[in-house]
Amino acid sequence: MIEIKNLYKSFDGKDVLKDINTTFLDGKTNLIIGQSGSGKTVLMKNLVGLLEPTSGQVLYDGRDFVSMSKREKVLMRREMGMIFQSAALFDSMTVLENVMFPLDMFSTMNLRERIHRAQECLDRVNLKGADEKFPGEISGGMQKRVAIARAIALNPKYLFCDEPNSGLDPKTSLVIDELLQSITREFNMTTIINTHDMNSVMGIGENIIFIYEGHKEWQGESSQIMGSDNTRLTDFIFASDLLKNMRQMVISHGLHV
Repeated sequence: MIEIKNLYKSFDGKDVLKDINTTFLDGKTNLIIGQSGSGKTVLMKNLVGLLEPTSGQVLYDGRDFVSMSKREKVLMRREMGMIFQSAALFDSMTVLENVMFPLDMFSTMNLRERIHRAQECLDRVNLKGADEKFPGEISGGMQKRVAIARAIALNPKYLFCDEPNSGLDPKTSLVIDELLQSITREFNMTTIINTHDMNSVMGIGENIIFIYEGHKEWQGESSQIMGSDNTRLTDFIFASDLLKNMRQMVISHGLHV
């Protein structure tokens, strides 16, 4: 579990994050949503240590990441997995070598153990047999699955995903969503997903944090969105006239999503 308490982040005296208080739950897909410029990317960067909060706490199972020493933060990051928007695979490495990379850097396993672990992770994301291919030889969806395999290679307790469905078609996005949710539950990880994908919000949004102009505007589950009376949230989720009409139809007929 990750808790954020009274988190502020300022740039040149301007608050970008304003008194954020929230909890990201174990074994759940926790989604951060919001308009471009709302502060959600800054929030994730504060969580993983790419930015330092101006004030406040980021507690990993009670351990304050902000006040840790540099050495403690390095050790803490070994408990984190990260999936980048572009997959960020090494073009000159095979799929297997990409997944082995964090094991080569941070584990004490011998070569045979590292290969076995990497193959296990590839099997888990349904990429058995793709070991010797290079990133340029596989599809975008497969590249994202390789990135997931690499992110879980060290058995992280915390998994961070920055727009994992970016550039993917709706069907492939659904596969990635289901895979992330399945892995999260299987390993009881605290998974945090930064996303613009409304299919992800409605499909796997077990704990959703909506950021508006730097503060937490709303928090809840996807099942609560249809009935929410928060106009900023509904204006963001149901931006088109078609979606607004669909929402109104659901509400007027007492239907459930």
